[in-house]
Amino acid sequence: MEKTFILDTNVLLFDPAAINKFGNNKVFIPLVVIEELDRFKKDQSENGRNARYFARLVDELRENGSLVKGVKLANGGILQISILREPATKHAGIDLTINDNLILANALYLKEQGETVHLITKDINLRLKGDALGVKSEDYETSEITIEELYSGQRNFEVSAERLSEFESNRFLTLSDEERKSFYPNEYLIIHETNNPQRRQLGRYYAKKGGIVPLIKPREGVWGIHPKNVEQQFAFDALLNHEINLVSLVGKAGTGKTLLAIAAGLESAISDQQYSRVLVSRPIIPMGRDLGFLPGDVNEKLGPWMQPIFDNIDFLFGNQRANNQTTTWDELINQGLLHVEPLTYIRGRSLPNQYMIVDEAQNLTPHEIKTIITRAGDGTKIVLTGDSEQIDNPYLDSINNGLVYSIDRLKNVDIVAHTKLFQGERSPLSEIASELL
Repeated sequence: MEKTFILDTNVLLFDPAAINKFGNNKVFIPLVVIEELDRFKKDQSENGRNARYFARLVDELRENGSLVKGVKLANGGILQISILREPATKHAGIDLTINDNLILANALYLKEQGETVHLITKDINLRLKGDALGVKSEDYETSEITIEELYSGQRNFEVSAERLSEFESNRFLTLSDEERKSFYPNEYLIIHETNNPQRRQLGRYYAKKGGIVPLIKPREGVWGIHPKNVEQQFAFDALLNHEINLVSLVGKAGTGKTLLAIAAGLESAISDQQYSRVLVSRPIIPMGRDLGFLPGDVNEKLGPWMQPIFDNIDFLFGNQRANNQTTTWDELINQGLLHVEPLTYIRGRSLPNQYMIVDEAQNLTPHEIKTIITRAGDGTKIVLTGDSEQIDNPYLDSINNGLVYSIDRLKNVDIVAHTKLFQGERSPLSEIASELL
């Protein structure tokens, strides 16, 4: 049976191409949604760009016929945009001067006409209203996985004592065809002897050679940083491996995601000279109430937003000073070897031969993540870090954010690696807060 999907404004601001995601069904957009989108069209934010993209998309479809009667979509569905249709059944307490209630009124009207209606919105309260009025209401999801099913980038691998000895002596473990099929490219492995988990080695599945190779282990640490647990060893291997062009690190607060990424970036670009510079960035999304416009020039305005990055850089350079190395990060910035900036102006740029770190990537939409990754020029490595449980963007959750989206969609690519950090190393107090609060 054909379904009718009614889209809320926030769905189109999140994904302006959402009208093409519902298969051979009818997509209905109330006129009030178009009016709400119109308020965003002049914004320079992602919402503004999405509102303008949707307007151009619909304007092209308008040439195919009347939007009020419905026009065909490329996937076989129908798009219809129409004015308010009041339901025959009046509901006491429903104020039709409120836009959300106007959307609900359209849904009720279409339901009364015998259509199988699904209200799609990212507004939890609107979904609750829809359920209260008997309208099937759903979130707009771009991923079919749950957070528990998300690829962790690592697993245990049990082998015989002979095979483990082979790996230790040859620094390579050949895998059977059946074993290769079970691994993702660059998946990290805790290899341990059967019935003897105490005897173990760490390795990475190297898809090009069809076997397991040992991890990269810097003897003197990375900018004074040494891995404190197994997951951090996995992370350093991915961050320092120049054959891997995209790395994603996920973990709760205090697991060392940003610190490890910046340390590896400085090591790769400054010490090893594999990249022309380190570019560190993060989205400008506040936690809690926004303070509004900040005074000063562009650097002074961005200072509070970028401070978490500078905190990590200060820590790393404190380690360098302790080792009698006197270079400061100010000098590296002046020399163009280190650059810290917001993601606001990345659209349209090309970034060749750079070590780019995107912090707090869980606050980016899938479209924004795609925009960032497609900026990568020849020789560029991108590192995405974040905690999928700490979302400050009102339109995102632990599953539909860009960080999780990229992990799920790119896990089969041989130039991509991912690992999840479980153990907090910032301080005992930080770890207790992460676990119990």
